Amino acid sequence: MKKSVSKPLTSANKTLNYLKRYWTLYLLLILPITYFIIFKYIPMTYIQIAFKKYSIVQSPWEMPWADNFGFEYFIKAFSNRDFLLALRNTIMLNFLDLIVGFPAPIILALLLNELPYPRYKRFTQTVAYLPHFLSWIIISGLAKQLFTPTTGLVNIVLNRLGFESVPFLNDPTHWVWTYVFLGVWQSVGWNTIVYLAALTSINPELYEAASIDGAGRFRKMWHITLPGLRPTIITLLILSLGRILGSEFDRPYALSNNLVTDVSSVISTYVYIHGIKGLQFSLTTAVGIFQSVVCVIFLFAANSLAKRFGERGIW
Repeated sequence: MKKSVSKPLTSANKTLNYLKRYWTLYLLLILPITYFIIFKYIPMTYIQIAFKKYSIVQSPWEMPWADNFGFEYFIKAFSNRDFLLALRNTIMLNFLDLIVGFPAPIILALLLNELPYPRYKRFTQTVAYLPHFLSWIIISGLAKQLFTPTTGLVNIVLNRLGFESVPFLNDPTHWVWTYVFLGVWQSVGWNTIVYLAALTSINPELYEAASIDGAGRFRKMWHITLPGLRPTIITLLILSLGRILGSEFDRPYALSNNLVTDVSSVISTYVYIHGIKGLQFSLTTAVGIFQSVVCVIFLFAANSLAKRFGERGIW
């Protein structure tokens, strides 16, 4: 009798068998894909408003093209003093956030990892996480109660001790540093979670071997803990650099006042004031496109730089 020889599966048959086995997983993807198509990709058709003269009674396809080959509003934006001021402040505040705020959760995670008492460690983590769940409206109210020159609790204590009041929220220089450190206080505990999770992947035997060799806590931290955190640090640093020109709205808007607008005006507040209040939708759409393009360039540049230094990057 002749033995039947099974034919090798073609790539199409392999794909079909794969889909038959895992079709339920792909079925679960329908809802998020639909969400992204409806709420993320379809609205992208309105990006062309930046290159056209906006009219509320016309669809984006019917609007006439702007002057200067469609770049009229880009030229207007870079000729506008308020936009250039907002651009400068956005870069400055985000850069300070990166310099001061990025190392803070790493340091806190290292300190929490060294705490020998589990109960105290959990208590400290909880206290550090809580500010993340406060909105910036609440935080701005607390800041005004604490830092106002005459009635703020901090300045009252300083006056009782014989010192002069510090204009934390009224002087541009003091406002910038108050803004940065309030941001660190609000986010440091939450960002620490990522690093604490990464610490669990470090092999405990490395610490045991280091102890046998006579290494102290600082040596273990420097030669074991930090190298173990390096991939996570690089990934989050790349993502942070990708947001260097991005700006949240609620934080600068809630903490701002008329005395510090020269340093508190950022791109998000500029878009709100000139786009929503001023009805200059084409101008602010052009600003948004510029902001997004620059962020993408920074993201690709940071990822490429990380790969050159031997790291994996984010793709």
